This record gives sequence, C-alpha cells and structure tokens, in this order.
Amino acid sequence: MSILVVGSVAFDSVETPHGKVDHVLGGAATYFALAASNFTSVRVIGVVGEDFTPANEKVLTDRGVDTAGIEHAPGLSFHWTGSYVQNLNEAKTLGTDLNVFAAFQPKIPAAYQDSEYLFLANIDPVLQAQVRSEMPKVKMVCGDTMNYWIADHKANLLKVLKELDVLLINDGEAKMLSGETNLLRAANKVMEMGPKILVVKHGEYGATAFFCDRSFIGASSVSLPFRAPALPLDEVVDPTGAGDSFAGGFYGYLASQPELTPAVFRSAMFYGGVMGSFAVEKFGTERLQTITREEIDARFQLFRELSHLA
Repeated sequence: MSILVVGSVAFDSVETPHGKVDHVLGGAATYFALAASNFTSVRVIGVVGEDFTPANEKVLTDRGVDTAGIEHAPGLSFHWTGSYVQNLNEAKTLGTDLNVFAAFQPKIPAAYQDSEYLFLANIDPVLQAQVRSEMPKVKMVCGDTMNYWIADHKANLLKVLKELDVLLINDGEAKMLSGETNLLRAANKVMEMGPKILVVKHGEYGATAFFCDRSFIGASSVSLPFRAPALPLDEVVDPTGAGDSFAGGFYGYLASQPELTPAVFRSAMFYGGVMGSFAVEKFGTERLQTITREEIDARFQLFRELSHLA
C-alpha cells in the first residue's frame, strides 16, 4: 500500500563529536521516505531549490521512492545548521534558512490521490490541514509536530489533531501540548484532542504507544501503554534523522500489513526503533541509502531478544 508523505526535503550542515559535514541531504520527508521505502511504496510531496541536484534526487529514486510530487522552485533549498557537540540528545540550532520552503504550498498530483496512507511530517499545521482535507479517502492519517507549532500556532494545530489517527511526538512535546508534567496524564489529554493513538518518542530510551477507547486496533486488548525499547549503541554519529526514521519504519511497516492488529502495531514500534538506530550510525542519510531488508530483520530480532524474558 502507498504512503504519501508531505514535508521537508532539505540540506543539513551538522557537527557532532564524530566530525562535521556540510550540506548533506536531509529533511523530515527525506528521512521518513528512505526508512519507509524498505516496507512499502512511498510518494513524496515537498519543494526544493536549484541546489537540489539529480544526484540528490537519485538517493530517493534508487530506493524506489516516487519523487514526482517534489516541486523544483527558483532559489535555494531549505537548509538547517546544527550542533550536537555539547549534547548528542539535543540539537543546538545554529541556523535555519527556509529559502524556497518559506513559500511551500503542497500540490498533490492526480496520481497520488489513491494513496492509502498519509503522513503529515513536521510542517505548518495550516498546510497539514490543507493536505488532509484534499485526501479524504485515505485509510489512515499519521502526523508529527514540534514545540514551535505547539507554542505559537496551537489553534491551527488543534484543528489538525482532530483529523489524525496517530500522532508521533517526543515526551517534552507531549507535556508541552497537554500542559501536564506526568506523561500518562499528558497522553490522555492529547488523545482527547483527537488522535486515537499517541506514540511518544523517548530518544535513546525507546518509545511508548498510548491508546484510547477510540483506537482502531481493538482498544480493549491494548488499553495499557506499550513500551518499545531502543537498542543500546556504542556509537552515535549523527542523531539528526533518528525521529523521522523511526516514523518511517513504524508507519511503513503498518502500511505493509493487510490488517492492523495489536501484534502488528507492536512490531511496527520495534521496526521504528530499528530504522532510528540505523539512521544514527552515519552522517545524514548515508546509512539509510545502503541498508538491506536482511539487516533490518536481523536487528529487529535483536530488539525482540532485548525485550523478552525468554
């Protein structure tokens, strides 16, 4: 089944304790698409500038990603500069140049209208709502957001939340959105805003899924939160794309399955962790460009062993 992802296709300049890279391919939609493409077909809607070369686009198409929805506009692509030198768990933003992304207006090609799954990556909630309204027949809608939209655009964000089946955010964002300091209370309050399921990412500590009685996978059997671990890694080179890669692995696996059951959902959480763990092994998207399904399934087994008593 096809996933349509709408978000940023960008360039990143990143410094970590392992070195420094300049203008490597990045962006939420890019990481998501590369991760999800290991499980199902992916279509991307975004905007890039004249600095986005055929070689950059080939990174996506070589993994089977449909890039017909990427608009090429005069100017430069979105560029983020950040540092993890002081703390690998928290990026310090040194520069954000929106460039052509500042005027981004998603345009959905006619060929994309039959997409069965929709992922609204971290963009202006006004644009998220616009895309959602233009894709009324999708089977499932999953979305992401961040502290900037929560703090300064909450009214528009609340409109989007009402239209989501699944929301993926980190624990700080969940508490900020809800106004609660306890994660369980925060999750329940966020789900009252609309999402049927909330997936909270904890970075190097894994992720937790929360369910409500409107959940579409049989809430009676999954009323308790489900916690998926993260794989302990002895070396993290670049954490920039970890969260978006988690989302791609999680949602890509869901879209690949004929039926959404509690067992499938739990496996999707593990596959999200798998893809996040691969993404951080090299700078930018480099590791995701070469990964094989055999490597993915082998690491999935490690996650299973990590979380089972027997």
